[in-house]
Amino acid sequence: MFAYLTNVEKLDLSKLDTSYITNMSRMFYNSSGLKSIDLSNFNTSNVTSMDHMFDGCSNLTSLDVSTFNTSKVTSMYWIFNKLSKITKLNLSNFDTSNVTDMTGMFRYCNSLVDLNISNFNTSKVKTMSGMFLGCNALQKLNVSNFNTSNVINMGHMFQECSSLIDLDISNFNTSKVTNMSYMFMNCSSLTALDLSNFNISKVTNMSNMFGGCSSLTNLDLSNFNTSNVITMNSMFSDCSSLVNLNLSSFNTSNVTDMSGMFFNCKLITSLDLSSFNTSKVTSMSQMFFLSSKLKTIYVSNLWNTSNVTNSTNMFRSCTSLSGAIPFDSSKTDVSMANYTTGYLTYKSNN
Repeated sequence: MFAYLTNVEKLDLSKLDTSYITNMSRMFYNSSGLKSIDLSNFNTSNVTSMDHMFDGCSNLTSLDVSTFNTSKVTSMYWIFNKLSKITKLNLSNFDTSNVTDMTGMFRYCNSLVDLNISNFNTSKVKTMSGMFLGCNALQKLNVSNFNTSNVINMGHMFQECSSLIDLDISNFNTSKVTNMSYMFMNCSSLTALDLSNFNISKVTNMSNMFGGCSSLTNLDLSNFNTSNVITMNSMFSDCSSLVNLNLSSFNTSNVTDMSGMFFNCKLITSLDLSSFNTSKVTSMSQMFFLSSKLKTIYVSNLWNTSNVTNSTNMFRSCTSLSGAIPFDSSKTDVSMANYTTGYLTYKSNN
């Protein structure tokens, strides 16, 4: 209706009758010229979709949606995407009790410093993929009240929230989640994450889950059931401050990709991978690349590299590593991924 308004700066819609409208998706889509919109008399009581409603309104400096009745809305997919000049959003009045899709809801709201979503009812939400992706100015985010019992997709959820210093997700119910790829990627200011209540028994994708979490010093994943995970590539890549990493419960029997898994974990001195069953893994390229302080990698008889076809630079720059033999910079592929003639150290998995 008001999409692609690139030369219009102000809209007064105070007399517009919206009482019969059920679909407001893309209503102001890519109206990059808009600096203000008067929505004070908007009647949204019958609206079911707000997909992309303000998506791309990149010059809006404020947005007052306090009068919105969202009780019938089922989808808020990318509703506030790329509101790159908005610093504050108060959504305390939003009734989200019927919303099932919150994909990319605040995606690339990269000036946002104040976001009030404390009253969100997320009990019916199935996807939160990319919900806060690129909110790199947010230092705090209260999602402690979120009911995530029906969420299936959390991929990219907090990706690039690089200013977040604290994130309480201890109450998250993740029992139905299948995708956690890129979930915390580049949350570079987080120093701790409590994932002790995470149920990941249905997760299949953990690609880049913690990639770029460069301030994390300790990560206890001893409760993780990873029996259905297929890809773990770059899972801990660039966790450059990580000193302790507990993977004792990891079941990797279905994993096919471990490329870059511990890339640039440059402070870790020891890794216990004795629970790792690698019989289905085909890629281990750059798996330990740049982990220069890594001295010992423990594996058990579950460790099997017979199906690995890509192992380029697997141990490159692991200059401190020593197992059956010490590190040799001319030998950095899977041929050295064993505990009899290579760089690994045997440990029973019992």
